[in-house]
Amino acid sequence: MKQAVNPTLQRYWDWRAAGNFICGGTGTGLVIATALAWATGVTSWLALLVGLGFVGLGLLFVWLEIGRPWRAINVFFHPHTSWMTREALLGPPLMASGAAALFLDFRFIVLAALFAAGYLYCQARMLHASRGIPAWCQKEVPLLMIATGLAEGTGLYLVLGASSTVMITAALAACIFREIVREAYRRGLIRAKAPAGTSAWFSRPAETALSAGRLAAIILLMFALAGWHLAALGGLLALVTGWGLKFMLITQAAFNRGPILPHTPVRGRESSRIVVPS
Repeated sequence: MKQAVNPTLQRYWDWRAAGNFICGGTGTGLVIATALAWATGVTSWLALLVGLGFVGLGLLFVWLEIGRPWRAINVFFHPHTSWMTREALLGPPLMASGAAALFLDFRFIVLAALFAAGYLYCQARMLHASRGIPAWCQKEVPLLMIATGLAEGTGLYLVLGASSTVMITAALAACIFREIVREAYRRGLIRAKAPAGTSAWFSRPAETALSAGRLAAIILLMFALAGWHLAALGGLLALVTGWGLKFMLITQAAFNRGPILPHTPVRGRESSRIVVPS
């Protein structure tokens, strides 16, 4: 009988990797939200500038995460195999189109939003490609990361004060979508028999508080649609709970499956072969 032995928490990606996913998702989500607002007749240079700033900060975290930062140029050399390379390659055109929207013609925001969507997708696939970590390679992870980025971006747009019925509705829809995907993700981990440390993440006080915060964000945004001046507070909760979810997912829930013993070793018999999941 195959048996997993001592799953351990991965230590390769730490707070710097979490910072990349947090800032990259928030920044791209905010650029997309800015483009949506522009399509409804609202132009926010501040939101676009902040969104680009978050993307740049996320790329800085990538640079810090690389073991030899001065060889970071190597990250651009593997677009055929690496989602991190594809993410990095989308960074410059995203920044360039965003700058064009700021200084030339705001209609370039459409192009910036397309690059931002691609960047967010690459981040989601990059995490999912980590096959040795059940919390990351679960099939719902890409959609969870995209939904979280959109909830963060629309939430931050409301925090910046450029609220409207359309943007409040977009933030509410993103938050509800994030909860639906997260629940599907939780159930998927149960079906996949994820390591105990990963499953325990859902019952920890920090995750309970985050769940309460996400629910509160949805309720506040509903009240905001009804005319209450709660859009900024609801957006803030949508933002910080997304950050908390990503930080815990990267640094607290990322247990590997541990080595696999195809057979229990028995004295006097040929030693069992140990298999390490890929």
